[in-house]
Amino acid sequence: MRNHVQLIGNMGTNPEITNFESGAKKVRFTLATNESYITKDGKKEQRTSWHNLYAWGATANYIAKAGKKGTQVAITGKLVTQKYLSKEGASKAFTAIEVTRAITI
Repeated sequence: MRNHVQLIGNMGTNPEITNFESGAKKVRFTLATNESYITKDGKKEQRTSWHNLYAWGATANYIAKAGKKGTQVAITGKLVTQKYLSKEGASKAFTAIEVTRAITI
């Protein structure tokens, strides 16, 4: 079994770039994907799903240069669950997509 994600959607935010002292670069952004379906009444509806994504290195450089809010992009990556402590000390978790490849369309 493999942890593999492929999505095509529109960037919902401009890439947020973080440069680390080590020279590493990380970029974060959101991606909106749309799915159409027919309701029981026969009406065509559209549902938008929002995804949190991040990338490192050369992929981060590409996204930072080529992408901006509204840009259509195809990504390949994997699901990553990250844990943290809230301000109240409660353990929380969220799932994001670590992008390994991106192409603007």
